[in-house]
Amino acid sequence: MSKEYKKPERYVPGPNDPLLPPQLSEFKDKTTDEVLAELNKMPFFMTQLDGSENVELEALKALAYEGEPYEVAGNFKNQGNDLYKTKKYKDARALYTKGIDVKCDDAKINEALFSNRAACELELKNYRRCINDCKEALKLNPMNLKCYFRMGKAFLALDNLEEAQETVDFGLKIDETNVSLQNLAKNIIKRMDEIKANEEAKLKEKQDKENKKIMLESALTLRNVKSITTKEPAELLRESQTKLEDPMDFESQMIYPAIVMYPTTDEFDFIGEVSELTTVQELIDLVMQRPPKWFETEEHKNFSPKKLIAFMETENGGLIKAGKKLTFHDILKKETPSVPLFDFALKIFFVPKVESEEWISKWDKKVALEKRA
Repeated sequence: MSKEYKKPERYVPGPNDPLLPPQLSEFKDKTTDEVLAELNKMPFFMTQLDGSENVELEALKALAYEGEPYEVAGNFKNQGNDLYKTKKYKDARALYTKGIDVKCDDAKINEALFSNRAACELELKNYRRCINDCKEALKLNPMNLKCYFRMGKAFLALDNLEEAQETVDFGLKIDETNVSLQNLAKNIIKRMDEIKANEEAKLKEKQDKENKKIMLESALTLRNVKSITTKEPAELLRESQTKLEDPMDFESQMIYPAIVMYPTTDEFDFIGEVSELTTVQELIDLVMQRPPKWFETEEHKNFSPKKLIAFMETENGGLIKAGKKLTFHDILKKETPSVPLFDFALKIFFVPKVESEEWISKWDKKVALEKRA
């Protein structure tokens, strides 16, 4: 009885088997035995197959270096070119390096090896290596337009635009019709314009910021408003700052962040924006907009818009009672008593009337001043 015919399986590399090099792409549908036989003819791509001795493997690899130096270097170049075409840039680079290391006397082959390795480095984003290899190739052939293109592109990637432009201009002197160099020159100019525009935008932003700062300082001076810087500003003030409603008009409404303290319960509120025309009573009304349950607790039973008294700290560390009908503009502009901002923010204490005398009696100017230092 005859055996059933079985079609040979196509070659699929195992864990220790070599991948097919580009030269053997036509063998992709061949059997394993056929492929391995062909690989034995190509020592450089060979790895240890089917348990063969390392001595045999090294002997086969050594064949890659047989022949005249220019033949060996040329062989590495050609194999590198095949790998480059398949976008295996690291492998191609390794082969070009082997060819360079041969140090053959053929300037044309050496030029190609350096130029082609530069192309790999460019693809791998190793821009300085690309530039160095291009320089080596140009020493051998100053007319190599591909090297001017690759070096110019590498300089552009590094934002070394003057060097990029000089490189491309030199290449165009050799061939002013070279389309690749012409397009690269346009990209360099485009990048120069982008950087110039960015620098101008940053300069304008810096100038605008400086102008706004000057305008704000003028507005504060005009209003006789002072600010004391403390050793530990509240983190909340990093997000909210004193500003003008119209940053370029010092007569427009001033907006302040406000820290509202409830010293008898050791609580506080932070209000991001309070107009200078806001009255003390309006601020109390705002912060007392709370759920009914909040007022039912023992500690908050005396908290209500009518039962709270406002106090503000003076420049010399004392306290003043802030009239509820007064605006913050009115309070801050007075020379005596002088009520400053703290870290460019309003600082105000709301205390229940029934507890106010006891709280005031415990206020210590010296302690208040020490907290600022």
